[in-house]
Amino acid sequence: MILTRLLSLESWKRWLWTIIRLVLIAGLSFVILYPIIQKMTTAIKDKSDLYSPIVVFIPEHFTLDNFKQAIVMMDYWETLLNTFVLSGTTTILTAVSCALAGYAFARLTFKGSNLLFAGVILTILVPPTTILIPIYMNLKDFTLMGLIPLLTGKSVNLLNSYWPFLLTSLTASSLKAGLYIYIFRQFFRGIPKEVEEAAYIDGAGVGSTFLRIMLPNALPAIVTVLLFSFVWQWNDSFFTTTYLTSSKVMSTQLASLPYNLSILLEGGVTTNKDPFFMSMVQDTGILLAILPLVILYLFVQRYFVESIERTGIVG
Repeated sequence: MILTRLLSLESWKRWLWTIIRLVLIAGLSFVILYPIIQKMTTAIKDKSDLYSPIVVFIPEHFTLDNFKQAIVMMDYWETLLNTFVLSGTTTILTAVSCALAGYAFARLTFKGSNLLFAGVILTILVPPTTILIPIYMNLKDFTLMGLIPLLTGKSVNLLNSYWPFLLTSLTASSLKAGLYIYIFRQFFRGIPKEVEEAAYIDGAGVGSTFLRIMLPNALPAIVTVLLFSFVWQWNDSFFTTTYLTSSKVMSTQLASLPYNLSILLEGGVTTNKDPFFMSMVQDTGILLAILPLVILYLFVQRYFVESIERTGIVG
């Protein structure tokens, strides 16, 4: 009798814990998915549905006019290509430079390495706004430690070009580079040293050991860094709108979308600049901006989850 009661109590506990987990997962999913669902339903609404009291999620009049207007105002296809080129290039360069830095901190002991790694951790903790002005001034009057003025007689303005992103990616100082170096360092430290020692006995040097032994074993860390770097660069608006002013990428086009929409409505039939209509078109533009990332995640979600598990990233 007592055993039966205990089993019944354990069964009730399991059922209760299952219900609690279901409620928590459903609540978190709602918080994450609700803005996306709202933008999706708004994008296919007609303007008349904005003022209908019975329309909440499912519109009465389906239309694709919002997508057409957002595509035209954002010059979407050219913007999409430019953003892919920028994000893809910086992602590859960042992964290469951060992998080299992470391997050096993990395996190559040299004087001051701990101090340098503390500086890497500091780049994760310090907000980028605190160093924006000196970076901006250096890029505006770029001298390459005084070499460029010796050759050309003046400094070079790298702003409004892709060079700031390329240079910071090559030097492992791009957006979130400190985190990527930390990921590679922790992963390389987890690989047994006997693997490298066996390569050294066979006559391999540091470079060939890194390329032929360490990098193939670091595939989970590489996938993690590639995905994080691509997504963060794609969504970045802080550095992108600072370095680029006339280039057509997603961040700059989304930032100028309300202004372009107001110009489109100026002098037309709807000259009142309805804020609800402007918000609807802007939500459509945001949906178009995140759509490539959603499609990308659908294809790489399995590799992404596996890489996160193997690199030990939590929180």
